[in-house]
Amino acid sequence: MSNQSKTPLLPFVLITSLFLMWGLANNMTDTLLAAFKKIMSMSDFQTSWIQIAFYGSYFCLALPAAILIKKFTYKTGVLLGLGMFIAGSLLFYPASQTMVYGHFLAALFILAGGLSILETSSNPYIIAMGPEQTGTRRLNLAQSFNPIGSIIGVLLSKVFILSELNAASAETRAGMSSEELKNIQAGELSAVMGPYVGVAILLLGLWLTIALVKMPKASDEDERLNLIPTFKRLIKNSNYVWGVVAQFFYVGAQIGVWSYTIRYVMLELQVDEDEAASYYLAALVLFTISRFICTALMKIIKPGNLLALLSLLAVVCTFLVVVGSGYVGVYALVGISGCMSLMFPTIYGLAVRGLGDDTKLGGSGLIMAILGGAVITSVQGQVSDMTGSIHLAYLVPLFCFLIVAIYGRLARKKANQEAQYSG
Repeated sequence: MSNQSKTPLLPFVLITSLFLMWGLANNMTDTLLAAFKKIMSMSDFQTSWIQIAFYGSYFCLALPAAILIKKFTYKTGVLLGLGMFIAGSLLFYPASQTMVYGHFLAALFILAGGLSILETSSNPYIIAMGPEQTGTRRLNLAQSFNPIGSIIGVLLSKVFILSELNAASAETRAGMSSEELKNIQAGELSAVMGPYVGVAILLLGLWLTIALVKMPKASDEDERLNLIPTFKRLIKNSNYVWGVVAQFFYVGAQIGVWSYTIRYVMLELQVDEDEAASYYLAALVLFTISRFICTALMKIIKPGNLLALLSLLAVVCTFLVVVGSGYVGVYALVGISGCMSLMFPTIYGLAVRGLGDDTKLGGSGLIMAILGGAVITSVQGQVSDMTGSIHLAYLVPLFCFLIVAIYGRLARKKANQEAQYSG
């Protein structure tokens, strides 16, 4: 790891901007579940394939990305990831022309593969841009811009996608002629495509800027891979292993909570997708504000303690979502986002602390754990379909938050042991 005493400003700003951009992509994707449910009259499990393709790609590309940046540089990983992000976004255009669900899933897989490479490169890069002891706080600062991107993503979806959906219900669509239904779907899928292609054009400018700016190499001097010895060391590190487990369940909980927020609000408040998205937007605003507050609180509260506390609070809020109804359930659902805000970067920072030269491959494991977004969301969708209750489906993220709370306590215990040892 780098022992830099000073963080280079322009490279830090450029890499931090990527956190905003993949937040935008993640949360635009979350709203696609509600969009495709209406456009193609799908079940909750069928729409969960959007998250399976998206986060499954994260899993597949994280380790190759770690090997790439270990062999070359963080900058190489960033440029490759950003290039795939652009390519996947542009592929939404031909998918909107063929009107085949699988083609959208393929575009999302490529797009998310780029995000996986970006995250595998950018998270440890931010930690390496300065002293290790402030790495978790620095990563939380960079990650604070991620939900700003999320808010922009939901706004884009609300204005350009959800508001353009035809009001016809699944029952009404089932009674339409194939030609009439196809015309409606063509307009709706064109609306889905527009924001993605627009974002791709913006990303081209960011790609060129990063390509032309001189970026610090940080810890890239050692190009040796040593995969087997590194994996053996990582597996023996209980703090790291539990960190990967916690990250899997956290990401699963986050994506599950957000993916079905619009569905839950529509059911409880009897509103359409566009109005329900306003509550999703409120959740992201709370998430953003809470991220900055938690980053500041880490100056006086140890990260492990804060993680355990907010995880337990998330359990309480999720329980209210399960048993509550109307505005009580909806407000509790929004409140979960305030609890989740610090979890990803804090778990990441705690898990990689002390890994040294193993940080790149270790970081890839934590990005591969994002597969939880595919697995848990799918399970939640199946629970909803089998029980006929979106309320009961929220028992799935409730269980996930309990796992994260356990990791917070373990990380706190390890930090206390290290303090006693160093003392």
